[in-house]
Amino acid sequence: MAEAINTEKAPAAIGPYVQAVDTGSLVFTSGQLPIDPATGEMPEDVAAQTLQSLKNVQAIIEASGLTMNAVFKMTVFVKDLNTFATVNEVYQAFFDELGASYPARSCVEVARLP
Repeated sequence: MAEAINTEKAPAAIGPYVQAVDTGSLVFTSGQLPIDPATGEMPEDVAAQTLQSLKNVQAIIEASGLTMNAVFKMTVFVKDLNTFATVNEVYQAFFDELGASYPARSCVEVARLP
C-alpha cells in the first residue's frame, strides 16, 4: 500500500495531491515550486529559486527517511532556458555540498508554472 508523505518543511500542495508517495520501494515526489515554507514567499532571482526548490525536494526526501543520495532522476522546469547555466551552477553546488551523487536529469522550458 502506498503511503502519502507530507512535511511542513516544504510548501503544502496547492491542489488535490500530496508532496510525495512512498510505494515501499520507490518514493515519487510532486513538483516543487521555489516557495519558502516558513514565509510563503518566492525568491526573485533564478539562483535563489533553484536553491529553494532543491531544499524543498530535500525536505520531502528526508521526511520519507531517505537522503538526496537516493534520488536517481529529477526533472527541472524553467520558464526561460537562458537561465540554464545559472540553474546548473546552483544545482551542482547543492549536490556537491551534500556530497551526494548527481541524479539523471531532464531540463524543460515551459510557458507557465503555477
